[in-house]
Amino acid sequence: MRATWYFDVISPYAYLHFRQFDRLPAGLTIEYVPVLFAGLLKAHGHKGPAEIVEKRRQTYRMCVWQARESGIAMRFPPAHPFNPLHVLRLIVAAGATQAAVAAAFEVIWESGLDPNSPPVFAALAARMGIADPDAAIADPRVKQGLADNTARALARGVYGVPTFDCNGELFWGSDTLSLMRAFVADPRLFDEGEFARVDRLPMAATRRDA
Repeated sequence: MRATWYFDVISPYAYLHFRQFDRLPAGLTIEYVPVLFAGLLKAHGHKGPAEIVEKRRQTYRMCVWQARESGIAMRFPPAHPFNPLHVLRLIVAAGATQAAVAAAFEVIWESGLDPNSPPVFAALAARMGIADPDAAIADPRVKQGLADNTARALARGVYGVPTFDCNGELFWGSDTLSLMRAFVADPRLFDEGEFARVDRLPMAATRRDA
């Protein structure tokens, strides 16, 4: 069985999600697809969690708490949000392998380093086997690859990161692994009972555009 994982290294929830992949169903093959979260937000007209002051504080606290509760090493980088563009392109240039993704997350969210610091970025590229990172991230094919990934995510209906696309269903958030496991075990899970009812639930009110 295959699943597609859409992520951005800017997301602490993506890191927490990644560190729990040992809970995924056995035999699941993951396609890692780096996307630009800012592009998703712009397309959907959303603000990111860090753009709302109180939500930012709550989000950061919750991430630290979830990491502590799960036994996951976590240290925020020196500033957040940061510009993830070059790291995402580096991952694309490295073939978006599990090892490349792990290296990026370890530098940013485990060691708490600034990925845009030239020495840190150079060391990260070396870990990914990229000798000339500046040339790699400037490669038009790499740039287009990231843009295509983001467009692909939008076409699939992805609105946030991290998101798994598994057997035609989307699972958004680092807390959806148990639901995804249940769906893999029973592909008809959403076809019956309250799951089916809420899928057809009408809206009694809508908010007008400002």
